[in-house]
Amino acid sequence: MKKEELLSKCNEYGIKKVKSKTKKQLIALLEEQINNLIVFNEPTKKEETNDSLDLSCYKFIDLFCGIGGFHQALHKMGAQCILACDIDKSCREVYKDNYGIEPVTNVKDINEKTMDDFDILCAGFPCQSFSNGGKKKCFDDERGLLFDEIVRIAKEKQPKFMFLENVKHILKVSNGEVITYIKNKISLLGYNLQLFQISPHNYGIPQQRERIYFVCIRNDIYNGRDIVLPKYTGKIDFQKFLDKDEDIQEKYYIKGDTLNVLESWDEMLKKFEIGEKISPTIMINDAFNIYSQSEFDSFPNWKKDYITKNKYLIEKYNTEFIEWYNKYSSLLKKREIYGKLEWQTGHVQHNDSIFNHFIQIRQSGIRVKKSNYFPTLVAISQIPIYGKKKRYITPRECARLQSFPETFKLSNDDKKSYKQLGNSVNVDNVYTVIRTTLKNYL
Repeated sequence: MKKEELLSKCNEYGIKKVKSKTKKQLIALLEEQINNLIVFNEPTKKEETNDSLDLSCYKFIDLFCGIGGFHQALHKMGAQCILACDIDKSCREVYKDNYGIEPVTNVKDINEKTMDDFDILCAGFPCQSFSNGGKKKCFDDERGLLFDEIVRIAKEKQPKFMFLENVKHILKVSNGEVITYIKNKISLLGYNLQLFQISPHNYGIPQQRERIYFVCIRNDIYNGRDIVLPKYTGKIDFQKFLDKDEDIQEKYYIKGDTLNVLESWDEMLKKFEIGEKISPTIMINDAFNIYSQSEFDSFPNWKKDYITKNKYLIEKYNTEFIEWYNKYSSLLKKREIYGKLEWQTGHVQHNDSIFNHFIQIRQSGIRVKKSNYFPTLVAISQIPIYGKKKRYITPRECARLQSFPETFKLSNDDKKSYKQLGNSVNVDNVYTVIRTTLKNYL
C-alpha cells in the first residue's frame, strides 16, 4: 500500500498529525487503531423478550463445582441442584455459604448406583493438566483422568444433557489424543457432541478467556439441529466492571520492588522510537551476559531464539540500554522475571507507557497487554495490574469479570478468592451455552 493510501486510511480512522510519519509508522498506527475497535453482534429485541426458560422441573448435578459458576447459570433458569462436588475445602465453604448445599469432597465417593436421577450433568473438569498455566501432563496427571469419573456417572444415570468446560488447549495437547479420547467416550455413552470456543469478551465482558464448551445431547432426544449461539454487537462498558476509586483499599496498590521495576522498564520504553517493535520478550540480563558457545548451545531452543532476536534491538539502542542497565541492574537481577519484558501491545505508540496497559508479573516475566480488556484470570498468583491506576484488580472486580452477581459472597481471604475466581467458569458464557441449547428442546 502506498503512503498516500495509508494517509487516507488514517484520515478515515480519525488519526491526526500523520503527514510526517514514515510508512512503517503509519502501518503501526493503523494496526493499533484497528485492534482497539471492539464490535459485537447485539442481541435483537426478539431475543431479549424471549429470554426466559422454565427449568423448575429440571434437576442437575455440579461436578468439580468450584464456587458454582454452572450453578449460577442454571439457577437463573429455575433448575434445582441435587448434588455438588469439589475437592477444595475453601470452594466447598463458599459454595455452601451461597447455595446452602454442602458439596461432596471427592467425586470418586459418589455412588452412581444409589444417587438420585437428574436431567443435566455439569462439570468444569480439572484443566491444570491441559492448560498453558500447568505442565500439560494430560493423562500422566491424575487430574486428567478425572474425566472418567464423569463417564462413570453418566453411563449409569444417562442424563438428558451434559455441559462440560475446559481450556482451549485441550484440543491440541498430546497431538490431539486427549480430545479424541473424550469424543470417543462421549459417543460411546450415547450422546451427540457439539463443541464451542467462546470467551467473555465476545459477549460484552472485558476479559479475554477462551474456553471450550462441550454440549452433549442424549441421542434419543437429539433433534439433528446444530446449536447456533447468539451474537452480540454492543460495546464493552469497561467502567462498570471497576470499583470506584474511593472504595479501593491501599493494599491493592502496587508498591516496593514491583512498582520500582515497572517504572524502570517504563523509563526504557520512552527511549524507543514511535513504531518500534519490541517483541519477542526482551531478556535484558542475558543481553549483558557473555556466554561461551558451549553455554549458549546448552540453552533450550526458545531461549536461544529470544537471545538471537533481541540482538537487533539491543544493538540499535546500545547506548541507551547500557546507561539504563547500569542504573537499574541490581533491581533487574533481584528476580529473574524482573529482567524479562514481554510486550504484547504491538508497536510503540506516541506517549506510550507500560502504565497505559494491563500488566501481569508471570513466571515468564513482565507481560504487558493491551487495555481493551482484562487478561485471563488464572488460579495462580498472576493477578492483573490495572496500569492506569497502578493497582491490582480486586476480588470483586474479578467476580464481575466472571459474571457473578454483586450479592455473591466471596471468601474473606483475598488469595483464596483470586484462586477460586481464576478457576471458575464464566457464568454468562455458561448461561449462553445452556440456554441456547435448551431452547431447542423445551
